[in-house]
Amino acid sequence: MRFMVVIEQGPSSFGAYVPDLPGCVAVGDTKDEVLELIQEAIEFHLEGLKEDGGLIPQPHSHSEFVEVHA
Repeated sequence: MRFMVVIEQGPSSFGAYVPDLPGCVAVGDTKDEVLELIQEAIEFHLEGLKEDGGLIPQPHSHSEFVEVHA
């Protein structure tokens, strides 16, 4: 499965979240670290859903860039 991950750069760290998995987040010092951590968070999140007898949501989010003139 492939889930879209949103990465945000803060003043001193990076954050990531998965729109299709509410509550699935990670924070790291670098982009590479946060990508590694969010992958682990996704796997952990899905394992928890399975253990609780929940359904694994199918990924449905996508992203696009929109260019504007400012």
